[in-house]
Amino acid sequence: MTQEAEKNQRKTREIDYLKIARILFSHWYLVAATILLGLLLAYFYLWYTPKTYTTSAVLKFEEKKTELSDLVSAMSNSGRGPVNLQSEKFIIQSRDLLLSAIRSLDYKISFYIAGRVRSYDLYPNKPVQVSILKFDTAHPFLGLITFKPIDKKTFMLTWNAGENEIQRNFQYHEPINIENMGFVIKYPGPLNANISYQFKFNTPEILLDRVRNGLRTNEIVKNSNIVTIQQTDSNPQFAADILNAVMNEYLNYDRDQKTQSATQMIRFINDQQQYLSSAVKGSESSLEKYKQNSGILDVSSSANMALSKVTELESQRSLLKMQLMAIEQLKKQITNDKHNVSLNFNLEGVVDPLLGVLIGNMNNLLADKNVMLKTYNSGSETIAALNDQIAQVKTAALQNISSSNQRIRKNMDYLDSQLSRANQQVNALPAAEKNMISLRRDFEINEKVYSFLSEKKLEAQINRSAILPGATIIEQAQVNKVPVSPNGREIYRTATIFGLLAGVGIILSARVFNPYIYDKESVEHATTVPVIGIIRKFPDQIDEDNSQILALSKPRSLFAESVRSVRTNLNFLASGKKSKIISITSEVAGEGKSFVALNLSSTLALIDKKVILIGADLRRPKLHHAFGLPNTTGLSNYLVHQSTVKDIIQQTAYKNLDFISSGPIPPNPAELLHHERIALLLDELRTKYEVIMVDTAPIGLVSDSIPLICQSDINLFIIRYGKSKHSAATIPEGLAREYGLNNMAIVLNAFEENLLQSSYYKNSSNHGTFHYYADYNGYKSSGYYEDDAPVKWWNVKNWLRS
Repeated sequence: MTQEAEKNQRKTREIDYLKIARILFSHWYLVAATILLGLLLAYFYLWYTPKTYTTSAVLKFEEKKTELSDLVSAMSNSGRGPVNLQSEKFIIQSRDLLLSAIRSLDYKISFYIAGRVRSYDLYPNKPVQVSILKFDTAHPFLGLITFKPIDKKTFMLTWNAGENEIQRNFQYHEPINIENMGFVIKYPGPLNANISYQFKFNTPEILLDRVRNGLRTNEIVKNSNIVTIQQTDSNPQFAADILNAVMNEYLNYDRDQKTQSATQMIRFINDQQQYLSSAVKGSESSLEKYKQNSGILDVSSSANMALSKVTELESQRSLLKMQLMAIEQLKKQITNDKHNVSLNFNLEGVVDPLLGVLIGNMNNLLADKNVMLKTYNSGSETIAALNDQIAQVKTAALQNISSSNQRIRKNMDYLDSQLSRANQQVNALPAAEKNMISLRRDFEINEKVYSFLSEKKLEAQINRSAILPGATIIEQAQVNKVPVSPNGREIYRTATIFGLLAGVGIILSARVFNPYIYDKESVEHATTVPVIGIIRKFPDQIDEDNSQILALSKPRSLFAESVRSVRTNLNFLASGKKSKIISITSEVAGEGKSFVALNLSSTLALIDKKVILIGADLRRPKLHHAFGLPNTTGLSNYLVHQSTVKDIIQQTAYKNLDFISSGPIPPNPAELLHHERIALLLDELRTKYEVIMVDTAPIGLVSDSIPLICQSDINLFIIRYGKSKHSAATIPEGLAREYGLNNMAIVLNAFEENLLQSSYYKNSSNHGTFHYYADYNGYKSSGYYEDDAPVKWWNVKNWLRS
């Protein structure tokens, strides 16, 4: 197989989703723990977090028209125009309207039950009867006061004054003064002494933010005239009550705005009637006195005709004068930038009907400006555009008023000319009749104007009483005792999901951030060098010196069987050679190369192979401890010509197994191993032994083992489960490429079952080269191994097998 083909084959791996499921399920307890932790956190969150409730109501906006609107034409021109829902929403949430709604409730004292974590609002219940004697609205005492009953006569109050806590005993019905607040507490009857009650004094401004922050308005359908209003609060009863109060206050406000024109008209007529009332009474009194003094009971028919004509003209002139006063007052309102202007009298036939339309448009623009100023600055482009429109309408209205003023004055001039002629006819009458006519004229003129004003006042009052608000409450707010926040079911569901994800995340993080090798698939993917065996981890404690050769002491263990599988595969490597030199190395110390060398040598000796084990790690010799042999004479002595081959070979307690220790530690181990005597030693040993097992120094730390690796028939590179890093798997292939070796092989040492770190790829055939070995996963409790794990009652799989 070419190098490129081997590389492509190494990269081609198929994911085994069943293995992924097994990996996740292997640590189900970790996922269960994170889920349980999430549920506990959710429980404490729900316990500590105050519940909030939402109630809603529905308003329908519509432009109501009174059935009597045609009686007073001025009213038909003073409406507020089409409904602007955006403006109405701002009005509903305005400060003044909300304060009025709060004042309509019983807001002055709030009561609470003091809990371990938080206090609970008792509105509308009042467990303690508190009567306010003195309330300083400018500097009220706003702190919490704790009430604790003692007996039927006394109780204790606790409050904070600055940083100090004050406790005092009082008697029921005794006046109490706390700072600038005065109140009396009446005996409430028997109370639970284990419950602490709290109360505090409120002002409308204190509750304003609470109401405003929880108030929301939304259109049910876009561009419709139906709006849903919601109030969110920690007390469901308070939310319903304040929402109903807000809607009622809005209806009152809307009704007041619509009746403003009629109210101004009535006020204007009252002012005129107050003056005319005394004038009528004075004229009537003067007429009666003149009749009595002069003895004249009536006047002639000609005098009556003259009197009737003069009276009619004077009455018309008086009405025009009042209309002139009304239009001048309207002009004053416009020039003084009033927020709302209106016609105060019936000017039909005198004033252009367009003026009423202009006034209505001006009122709508002024209302929109007041609403927009809550959102935009006075210098913004939106406000500037509104000011331009208002200025244009104002200019047109003032021009119309000026023309109406001229028209009224022309009518008055005409009436003055007619009055002059009528007065000439009166002057031609006898003196007595003339005086009588003059007195009757004043009386009848004042009486006629007074009657006209009374009729208009009655019409305005009837019209005002018939005006309805421009909105209707479709649904009143009802108490909703189901909390909207926190949503317990949603929070528990979220906690479960996050707990599950956290558990899976921990499992995945343990794999992603793990730098060590835990399975043979990772090794096979990293290199083309074959893995010829997996040696299991011995389940019992191993002494520091490996004094017991485990393959011999535990012959029926999983470990011993895994060593035998490596031994079997070694027979197929360099099979053409009668005597084989096997070098064993690793990347760093502690990966078990000496341990593997010792156990492989012992198993080879069991099948009547003549084996010699050489301790070639001259820097840290320790292999001699496993046999209990001295290290006074060994390989280093031979390399410096101090001993012969016969002198350094030691017999062990095991048949067919001899041993050469490393000897005293030399000052130059790398140079000694490059000496030509190492080749002479190996050649001589080939004549006596079938297997020459060489335990070398770690290749990743020192270069001492390179000469031995280059002279060996088989080179085994040891990778230890859970200790060797992923980079270690690439070293054998690098050695083979650098030194032209084709006899490199890998042994995975100390392997044990660990589903968390196991590979999630499907098993490969070791790049086309089959070697007899297994990791023995899943073969426990088969009855073939003496270290079978005991059956655990909670493991259903093992229970079924047993």
